[in-house]
Amino acid sequence: MTLIENTQVITVDAERRELSHASVVIDGTRIVSVGDTPDRLPDDTLRADGTGCVLTPGLINTHHHLYQWITRGLAADHTLFQWLTTLYPIWAGIDEDAVRTAALGGLTQLALSGCTTTTDHHYVFPPRGGDLLGAEIDAAATVGLRFHPTRGSMDLSEKDGGLPPDSVVQTLDEILAASSNAVARWHDPSAESMLRIALAPCSPFSVTTDLLRESALLARELGVRMHTHLAESLDENTYCDEHFGCTPLQYMESVGWVGDDVWFAHGIEFDDAEIGRLAATATGVAHCPTSNARLGNRICRTRDLVDAGVPVGLGVDGAASSESCRLLEEAHQAVLMARAKDGPTALTTRTAMELATIGGARVLGRHHDTGSIEVGKLADLVLWDLSTVAHSGIDDPVAALVLGAIPPIAGTWVNGRRIVADGTMLTVDAERVAADVAHEHRRLLAKAG
Repeated sequence: MTLIENTQVITVDAERRELSHASVVIDGTRIVSVGDTPDRLPDDTLRADGTGCVLTPGLINTHHHLYQWITRGLAADHTLFQWLTTLYPIWAGIDEDAVRTAALGGLTQLALSGCTTTTDHHYVFPPRGGDLLGAEIDAAATVGLRFHPTRGSMDLSEKDGGLPPDSVVQTLDEILAASSNAVARWHDPSAESMLRIALAPCSPFSVTTDLLRESALLARELGVRMHTHLAESLDENTYCDEHFGCTPLQYMESVGWVGDDVWFAHGIEFDDAEIGRLAATATGVAHCPTSNARLGNRICRTRDLVDAGVPVGLGVDGAASSESCRLLEEAHQAVLMARAKDGPTALTTRTAMELATIGGARVLGRHHDTGSIEVGKLADLVLWDLSTVAHSGIDDPVAALVLGAIPPIAGTWVNGRRIVADGTMLTVDAERVAADVAHEHRRLLAKAG
């Protein structure tokens, strides 16, 4: 049993309670008490003093590309399509060692910045790369994060009018077989699951219509979620109009890709009617403001999506287009981008915190078990130290978190297990991970020539 005491608690529960000088008790994997400290606790209870700190639900990352951690900083001044065509030949050289190392780096950074649950969209499978999905799943188990990787795919290469080089795409039959195998091998649908699989063809301009349609049928047959990039840029709008005679969302709906088991990354270019359609079907959106700005895309209509009732979470996106990959930074940027676009009341700090926690849980279908601090929910928690010079004097803890500097982390618990203490990883050697990342970065670039 663990007692986190003497802290402010931002519950993000249905009543949005915010408690002062409160305690939270963890028993096994679950939260068993929120508020006053129970009169009696076992003698062997582990205690964490939260004086000067604020406790929040663990942050939930709804879009990432972990393999890109070893290609950060490249193509820094390119458009989206230029960026992709520059990096695809480099990514064609990834293998198990590269992906495991990249995932360890990306997941460690997430853990050290308050993330407790993350998805990943891995869609590059070179023919001699090995077990790439297995490599990142192993990395997530090592770091200790709750993991929702997706079995991504591409079957539309340059020779067929797509963007990816021929060396990184697979056939429809290969993809469907590998997708079925991934679900059978790893997917755990239980309430306390640390590992769930989704199916994720990459994008309208890198996969065929047949792959989208067949992946949707397979995902629903297997009972797993569906994910892809959508409405990310004006280039994508042009591509869909020229190839399909419709908008990206209209195209995806024609092949079965809307519903409460679907979430799209980015969602910048939706019009009013499409936002209404997303809301009516409970189709989710992963908002990635830092990556969108890094690639020079337009600003997501976050306030309109939230007001319409669309499930919205936050995503750090791939490390090659969002080099810092800190989820609290995405909450910060979400507020700034929304206000820059629509004025000072466009997005509140508390709405941004909701997007980073319960919103992300809803997007991933985990809101009944994670995303808020409530009795009975899984113990995914972050204790942020607000006693530093960067935060002292900020009376509002949510403003301190969302608008201030990213605070040090006093403790992070995932499924009741502590994985960070006083800013230090307890599960991996972060310095060793950093050295391995640098080595794999150099090795990958050398392979690309």
